Amino acid sequence: MRRSLYLALIALLGYSLTGVAQVGPDERAVVRRFGRVVARPGPGLWIGFPYGIDRIDRVPVRVVRQLLVGYNPAESSDAPGLPTGQLLTGDQNLVNLKLVVEYAIDDRDGALENYVVNRDRVEAALYRETESLAADWIGSRTVDRVLGGRTILTQWIATRLPARLDRQNLGIVLQRVSVEYLAAPEEVRDAFEAVNQAQTNIRTRKNQAEQEAEKQSNEANTFQYRLQNEAAAYRNETETLARTEAGAFEARRLQATRLRATNPDFLAAIWREEIGLLLAELKSRSRIELLDDFLGPNGLELNQFVPSKKLSGR
Repeated sequence: MRRSLYLALIALLGYSLTGVAQVGPDERAVVRRFGRVVARPGPGLWIGFPYGIDRIDRVPVRVVRQLLVGYNPAESSDAPGLPTGQLLTGDQNLVNLKLVVEYAIDDRDGALENYVVNRDRVEAALYRETESLAADWIGSRTVDRVLGGRTILTQWIATRLPARLDRQNLGIVLQRVSVEYLAAPEEVRDAFEAVNQAQTNIRTRKNQAEQEAEKQSNEANTFQYRLQNEAAAYRNETETLARTEAGAFEARRLQATRLRATNPDFLAAIWREEIGLLLAELKSRSRIELLDDFLGPNGLELNQFVPSKKLSGR
């Protein structure tokens, strides 16, 4: 009889201990009593009613989880329909996409119990919503824009996914979305790579042509600037010289006007002066031989120009 009593006491003690739980440093707990949330204890020892009355769910809230969404190379290509993660672009091409979605549990009151209640469907809902957003973005763009738009795609999903998750009360917080794999299917990858290489070569040559055009434009501008400066300098020099000569001529004209009134032979003197200057310039260029050296006391000795008999052969 005593043995049965001891066993009953031990069983009762063990049952009572089911209401005791240790909450870890990175955890929070949700205590439900007959289905109603009565407490959300943090790290430490929790003592409540035993199992059947209280239900204690401990949740690691400091852990960041990862979910892979999309293409799985191991999936059989013989399966009906498109393989998982193979999406159709706006120009009717196919691309394989694999995303990494990182999320954490929302430890705020209310959100924590949402996670506890919906934990069995959290990743399925997250997978579905992420894949739906990716399909929307890819289906509205050409294959070239898709293959070159990894960053834009992740930003598109990251800005729209939280609102969709909140509507489902999943109790999670989105941390980050990244593209792990984005490429054309294996069957056409070589062709896509050849096209991409050709487009890269086109862009390279276009950049080189633009750089060469810019270089030649700069050289032309430099040459134009130099010519403009030279022309401006020549113009200034010519204008200065012309003004100087005009000033000298005007001064001489005024002088001639004054002297003409008092000296009737003034113009003849000017003429002789100018003729003298002209003859001197012609002589300096060996264009004329002046006769001044042949003038004697009786005037110009013309016999000096008569050839001698010896020179003439007589």
